[in-house]
Amino acid sequence: MTGPVVTVDVVVVGMGPGGEAVAGELAAAGLSVVGVESRLVGGECPYFGCIPSKMMIRAANALAEARRVSGLAGHSSVEPDFSVVARRIRDEATDNWDDAVAAKRFTDKGGQLVRGTGRLSGPRQVTVAMNDGGEATFSGRVAVVLNPGTNPAVPPVPGLAGTPLWTNREALRAEEAPASLMVLGGGPIGVELAQAFARFGTHVTVVARGPRLVPREEPEASELLADVFRGEGIDVLLHTDTTAVSHSPGGFTVELSTGGPDDAGPSVSQLTVEKLLVATGRTSTLGALSLDAAGIAWDGKNAPGVDGHLQMADGLYLMGDAAGAGAFTHLSMYHANIVAGHILGREEAGRQDVGREGAGRQGAARQVAGRQAAGRDRGTTESHAVPRVTFTDPEIGAVGLTERQAREAGLDVRTGFTDLADSTRGWIHQARGFIKLVADADKGTLVGAAAVGPSGGEVLSMLALAVHARVPVATLKTMIYAYPTFHRAVESALADLQTR
Repeated sequence: MTGPVVTVDVVVVGMGPGGEAVAGELAAAGLSVVGVESRLVGGECPYFGCIPSKMMIRAANALAEARRVSGLAGHSSVEPDFSVVARRIRDEATDNWDDAVAAKRFTDKGGQLVRGTGRLSGPRQVTVAMNDGGEATFSGRVAVVLNPGTNPAVPPVPGLAGTPLWTNREALRAEEAPASLMVLGGGPIGVELAQAFARFGTHVTVVARGPRLVPREEPEASELLADVFRGEGIDVLLHTDTTAVSHSPGGFTVELSTGGPDDAGPSVSQLTVEKLLVATGRTSTLGALSLDAAGIAWDGKNAPGVDGHLQMADGLYLMGDAAGAGAFTHLSMYHANIVAGHILGREEAGRQDVGREGAGRQGAARQVAGRQAAGRDRGTTESHAVPRVTFTDPEIGAVGLTERQAREAGLDVRTGFTDLADSTRGWIHQARGFIKLVADADKGTLVGAAAVGPSGGEVLSMLALAVHARVPVATLKTMIYAYPTFHRAVESALADLQTR
């Protein structure tokens, strides 16, 4: 049963990283803010994504590094113990999947946390189906911010529904490494967890429908990662469809159909594994928000249109995964900064308009105040330089356009490439990886880059800056690159641009 409409300054639906950041900043600034969340405050990242998965990957990489001692410094013996990292994930990273600390962080700033599922019931009105029953409706006087996030996608494979499959959420709750694991999907989540479990002794098979792993990245990265995986004993099946799944006390039996562009017909096989991890993408929860109640047209597939401040309509914001620029925590936090600044500017300008009388000196003073309020504006969104990192070993960092995307966009493309092993630091480390640069020859700037290798995501930072700020290639070529570092390979890739 719905009670009277409660008016507050701002309603934030979805308290994932970006939503929590917006709600917290606005509450700390003195606005009355309601944060609506049906699950865990903080969202996927701190409980089932970025943080616990990288904790697992850090542990797995430590095992791999220990196994490299024999080629560098003597002899070593390694005994994996998955319970150590499982305990760290449970106790240190997630507080046993309890969001009390995150919830208190918000309410201590003056925010009101409402546990439930929100939907629009008007242009700036949200009705919440409460977790404990009943409904409550809130009106946002200044703004409503939608940050709905995504859920793991489960494909309609015959027999799969109703089985105890893993998504990333179940995998990161695991107390022990299974004897065998099949990963459906060759994207970032699938390959990260595949390598991590393999390094703890699990026999892993990765199944991808397409022709390569991490298909969003440069083909050179896909080829290198597949080769590394096979060298570590991970089976990689490309051009492979999952046609049926069954489960019994003995595990999962998975039927596969493997083909290729030049094959006369598919090859059918059957594998039995202890655990099955489904990492075939994410599904948006935007459809549950009833955008039509606010007059927003949506085709159910593509992201709704937003302006530079992420408004779908006046005072109605859409941010994070659902805004369409990428499902990354760092992008959601970037959105949060822009949205919070815009709302604070609107609120300050609105206060200056209250009680407006006449013109003259008072009117001029109000105009100055209005310009000061506009100064809170933190710019508008740009998505030409969104960085992304796949935390495998080697690490795959990338920003902007791939070579293929740049060519499809009609740009006059030049590429530069260097193998990391040809750099002094890469040779010392016996590292595998590369730097690839994608330049727009007409503008003389980079439009994309990939940094693959040890700390690839860290090396990426300078390339992300170059793409974001449109730094001329000529300027990049005049920089001093510290020696001997991994990032010094960027200089060699820049030199290669001249010959491609």
